[in-house]
Amino acid sequence: MLKARLLTAAVLIPLVVWGTLALPTLWFSLLIALVVALGAWEWAALAGLASRAMRGLYVVLMLLALWGLYYLPAVWVLAAATLGWCTAAVILVRYPAGAALWSGVGSGVGMAAIVGVWVLAPAWFALTHLHAAAPQGPYWVLFLMVLAWVADSAAYFSGKRWGTTKLAPHISPGKTWAGVWGALAATLLIAPAGGIAFEFSGYRLWLFIGLCLVTVIFSIVGDLFKSLYKRARGVKDSGHLLPGHGGVLDRIDSLTAAGPVLMLGLWLLGSVQ
Repeated sequence: MLKARLLTAAVLIPLVVWGTLALPTLWFSLLIALVVALGAWEWAALAGLASRAMRGLYVVLMLLALWGLYYLPAVWVLAAATLGWCTAAVILVRYPAGAALWSGVGSGVGMAAIVGVWVLAPAWFALTHLHAAAPQGPYWVLFLMVLAWVADSAAYFSGKRWGTTKLAPHISPGKTWAGVWGALAATLLIAPAGGIAFEFSGYRLWLFIGLCLVTVIFSIVGDLFKSLYKRARGVKDSGHLLPGHGGVLDRIDSLTAAGPVLMLGLWLLGSVQ
């Protein structure tokens, strides 16, 4: 399992880095739209759309949502997405005692399909607009990905080594509080370097480090929220496209929350428009 995971990462990471830095924003946005389309196919199954025709229709509607979303004011989209992730965090904290809230917000087929649009479309929006933010846009996207990757890897290995207390046993039994602390510790190592590279200094550097910590916390929320849907469907992975990693959603779940949160924070700091 670990070998397959590492081999897949060894292939994908160079391709992702090249695509992020080398492609113009138009082609980058189309590439991310393809990833979102694959994620939408998997989400449709998690939402309970059984037939291939319905799942295909859902993918088409998702792509139309991307097209419509692109023309909305960035701050509206990012703020709405972040507010939604705050709601998701409340659902996760209260689950299963607050299962009624989960049933009302996300468990029905129709509502789950709507939630999927909210999960995936703003993430595409954030990555596309962040990439277009001159002159450092592609490097901001790369930093976001590195932040999520490092936090996820640190959580995985620290959880394996020291994890005893479960984080959310009713949602994802494998995740532990040790994994959370490992992810935050790794963030504290790379966030200052990133802040300095992007020319933050003084109190703005501290604000940036705080933003990175908040972003990683929300990346964990994104991971757990998707796990809630997988648990409801009784599946371990959202798909089988990526050996050792599961499906596309299993790789981008943290980014779906981290992307809008980081870009909104950078907008508030005046670093991107």
